[in-house]
Amino acid sequence: MKLYDFLPCPFGQKVRIILAEKALSYELMPVDIAQGDQRRPEFLRLNPFGRVPILVDEDTVVYDSTIIAEYLEDEYPEPPLLPPVGSSALRARARVWEDFADTSFTPQVGQLMAELTKPEAERDPNRMQRLQQSIERVLVYLNHELQGQEYLAGQFSVADIAFVPRLVVLRDLGIEAGQNRPNVESWMARMIERPSIQNLEGLTSQFVAGV
Repeated sequence: MKLYDFLPCPFGQKVRIILAEKALSYELMPVDIAQGDQRRPEFLRLNPFGRVPILVDEDTVVYDSTIIAEYLEDEYPEPPLLPPVGSSALRARARVWEDFADTSFTPQVGQLMAELTKPEAERDPNRMQRLQQSIERVLVYLNHELQGQEYLAGQFSVADIAFVPRLVVLRDLGIEAGQNRPNVESWMARMIERPSIQNLEGLTSQFVAGV
């Protein structure tokens, strides 16, 4: 099994957490986005969209982190990272949360990170404020949805994993995810205790030294 990935990519990090949870061995194939590796013909043969991550499992090539997660759950179901078959509502909830993280949280945090990498004079304060407010709204929503719940879909699942890569950098952006949000704070603490997350290479802010 091979994983083509760019270590700071949150979607690749999501896949690497899943692989670690399932104790699957793989060869990491680094893709240097800055050098344009994703535009090379041999890479585009694997993913015509020129994006990471890509999983190659023998003759099977899968790209897009959500589809990779589905493939790994089908092919390597133990330990499960979706609620049990038959729990249709919970399985749907896990998938909905994963999609929500991928579309309404991860990109916004990434955009705020990008603003903060710029020299201070070049930053757009209005855009930064909008992004911060959007992230705060998600955190409030999460805190509400986690009331009385250890995890977003009953058990630790792809729903929770999808949030991890960008949750862990919020403090570096000046956002305290758990402040006045006790459900989020305890949820994060439970996740950070997991070896799959503690030991994940690249799961830190990559830009702080340059701010």
